[in-house]
Amino acid sequence: MSKIHVITDTDSNLPAELANKYNIRQVPITIQFGEESYADNIDIQNPVLFDKIDRLGKLPTTAAPSPAAFSSAFKTAFDEGAESIICICVSSKISRTHESALVAVDEFPGKKITVVDSEFLSLGQGFMAITAAEALAAGATHDEAVAAAKSLISRMCLYGSLSTLKYLALGGRVTNLAASMANMLNIRPILTIRDGKLDLLEKVRTRKAAMDRLVELIVNAVNGKPIERVCILHVLNLEDAAILEKHLRDKLKMPEEVLVVDFGPGLSVHTGAGLVGAVVLTKE
Repeated sequence: MSKIHVITDTDSNLPAELANKYNIRQVPITIQFGEESYADNIDIQNPVLFDKIDRLGKLPTTAAPSPAAFSSAFKTAFDEGAESIICICVSSKISRTHESALVAVDEFPGKKITVVDSEFLSLGQGFMAITAAEALAAGATHDEAVAAAKSLISRMCLYGSLSTLKYLALGGRVTNLAASMANMLNIRPILTIRDGKLDLLEKVRTRKAAMDRLVELIVNAVNGKPIERVCILHVLNLEDAAILEKHLRDKLKMPEEVLVVDFGPGLSVHTGAGLVGAVVLTKE
């Protein structure tokens, strides 16, 4: 194991097998239903999350990891022999996770801990953590691994489509009337990451139109560049995930291995069940 440890948070959506393979520790987001607290993707997964949401008729709240949670993760890493730590956090414009990690750093004077704002989320952030770990395994220094991870930011895109506005209405982001009308008209919002924020890009009508538009946006973003990694994201929607992967393979020269990952509970609370999308990383 490298003497330089990589830490991230569960908004990275890194599957456990990948986190274990690269020795990446994940600090969990907290999901709160009233007095009940759950560690994201540890105590609760999407099937149970959305069953609970549908039964209760309301969304839980989410909270960034506390400084104490990061302090504990940093201490564990140093106790295991780490000489320094690279901590890659979900975009600071989406969550206070990055801020919590920075606060925790102050508890370790004299120790080298670099907290990186990924300006991304999900496997975009996860790809950065993997890249740092791969660089370290290949003999990179701490600073070289940080630079390698940051180099991904300008080479990634994320696009996704919501299948319903029901969950946005539960969260108060749209009115119940607007959600009902949108569902009647089969409107599918298209989301993207822009300047570190998850933004509504546009709205299209029908499932097929949304799928076609996702493919078009991704193909345009790739713009003929060779592709390094791809992750298909979904929330309890493997059917559309498979369709999106097929369409992308028809249009792009994709890597043989493509990750298909459930958008974690800490993020899917804000999008709702049915989301499908992709993160694509192009080569330098």
